[in-house]
Amino acid sequence: MIDEIQQDAKHRMDQAVIHQQTEISHVRTGRANPELFDSIMVDYYGVRTPLNQVANVSVPEARLITIQPYEKTLIPIIEKAIMESNLGLTPNNNGTSILVPVPALSEERRKELIKFVHNLVEEGRIAVRNVRRDAIHQLKEAKDEFSISEDEIKRSEGVIQEFTDTHIKELGELQEAKEKEIMEF
Repeated sequence: MIDEIQQDAKHRMDQAVIHQQTEISHVRTGRANPELFDSIMVDYYGVRTPLNQVANVSVPEARLITIQPYEKTLIPIIEKAIMESNLGLTPNNNGTSILVPVPALSEERRKELIKFVHNLVEEGRIAVRNVRRDAIHQLKEAKDEFSISEDEIKRSEGVIQEFTDTHIKELGELQEAKEKEIMEF
């Protein structure tokens, strides 16, 4: 029972970190990154479809992203979706593909993005702490229900706290890496 609670807590904490990692990867930096477009949805024959399922997204240069739609009729639809995504990018098309130059970020914009990354990481920390709180609550319920010793509960709480510390440290490392990436010129 205790092992199940610990494994469930570790799994949920892993998922919280993975989710925040995905969210952080969508934050724009001065460098071209095809993951910026993962959240963009395109109207494909009446169905909302992710951009990366209707086009090939690649980065031929450090500050340029090319989008090669599988069908030429999608070019204006993709351009419109990029404009509406509020990424601050302006797509251009050459008739067969869409070129998206990624401009350098201003100092003010970099600071805004760093604050945004701080908020994302804090959400992740809160999620990890909530998982810890739930797991400890489950342990206390299991103690009463299955007559588990107090020592065993304390030992399990220590294991869950180790998981929490590890995951919060991971989130901090993600934050540092993203801040460094944002501040690069």
